[in-house]
Amino acid sequence: MSLEEPVVAHRSTPSGEPILEAADLYHGFDGEAVLEGLDLTVNAGEVLAIIGPSGVGKSTLLRLLGLFERPNRGSIALEGTDVWATTDRKRLASRRRVGTVFQAANLFDASVRRNVTYGRRIRRSWRDRVRHEIDALLGRATVDEPVIQALETVGLADALEQDAASLSGGEAQRVAFARALAYDPDVLLLDEPTSDLDPRNTAVIEDAVRAARDRGIGVAIATHDMHQAERVADRTAVMLGGAVTEIGPTERVFESPRDDRTRQFIDGELVY
Repeated sequence: MSLEEPVVAHRSTPSGEPILEAADLYHGFDGEAVLEGLDLTVNAGEVLAIIGPSGVGKSTLLRLLGLFERPNRGSIALEGTDVWATTDRKRLASRRRVGTVFQAANLFDASVRRNVTYGRRIRRSWRDRVRHEIDALLGRATVDEPVIQALETVGLADALEQDAASLSGGEAQRVAFARALAYDPDVLLLDEPTSDLDPRNTAVIEDAVRAARDRGIGVAIATHDMHQAERVADRTAVMLGGAVTEIGPTERVFESPRDDRTRQFIDGELVY
């Protein structure tokens, strides 16, 4: 691939098939293990909820799945290819296919338009990036249709030129979601995206999660809200003791857990 070719996501994995797989993950900090032999699969076109007590390692897992950090041991495969066994260039291309929305929105001090177009801009060729910046300086910039669609998905299409600093916390998180959605990732990782939001903004984000799934994107959402998992997730994984103790269809996991630790956690009897 030449540097002038854009890096874009290709939805080549059919819905329901594995797209992102973690196998035998071990990871820790300062000699203290956080993940110990964890296995997890995210399928295309599904929502996978990851639940577990605070401090169990959900955020660490998402950082590894998002390729921000290399696991101490184990593999992370995108469409069957171990990402950390490839070249730096191929790993960068893989990372561009995975979007992440953190608990804090972390928006730039710029317009909503600039924030949402950022992800698409850095995935363009170098020549297109320069052309885009020149057009912006000359007032010739146009808004990409995917940017508008992403903002429509989170109900903020009318806020295109609004200063991001003037948004409420809920609106800022919706813009962060739109920013990730606009570049059409194959996998979308969400780390407690609604933990500080009111019911209205939470409902908008949850609708956007469903919309991403319907587009064939594999969505993994780490959440402490078990009711949210029941509302949006096709499958649910339970993390306890640094590993996934149970994973399966959400209704089955909540109503008929097979692992006694899962039942105790869901019933509030197991506290870590």
